[in-house]
Amino acid sequence: MILSAGNEEIFSFARPIGIGLIDCAINLTRIALFDRPDSFIFIGSAGSYNPKKHKIFDIVTSSSASQVEISFLKKESYTPIEQIITANVSRETIINSSNYITTDKLSALAFDKLGMEIENMEFYSVMKVAKEFNIPVKGIFVITNYCDTTAHKQYLENIKKAKTILIDYLKEKGYIK
Repeated sequence: MILSAGNEEIFSFARPIGIGLIDCAINLTRIALFDRPDSFIFIGSAGSYNPKKHKIFDIVTSSSASQVEISFLKKESYTPIEQIITANVSRETIINSSNYITTDKLSALAFDKLGMEIENMEFYSVMKVAKEFNIPVKGIFVITNYCDTTAHKQYLENIKKAKTILIDYLKEKGYIK
């Protein structure tokens, strides 16, 4: 089953599950309980923490997610929850998730140094639900912005083209016709 967040990221072939960690978890749990798909493929946009690693319109695939907040980087908080979830044993790009978009360049680089290369608001929830229900999962993301003070402006300027690039990639790889 192909999934997307919604709002600007609506696709005719994908089921929207909500924006952010909470709505995504609630709606995806309903899907796992009542529709029980063979697998989840979550598609969407992402921000790059390090422009040297991932540039605008790059495609990134992963089955690894984290949920680390800026306050953790600043040693202002801790968490008892599992911070990194991976569905594969191979080294993949770790997608960091938060209900907030990173707009501080130094924080973005700090995330990158910890091994998290891009951010997407929903993917940690997708991974957590998939793990709970033992459903194979993969994320496919297109970079729409860098994580800096112009992140939202870049996203708005790039999302239309990014969606086209993502659709072309999905067709090329045989996920959709």
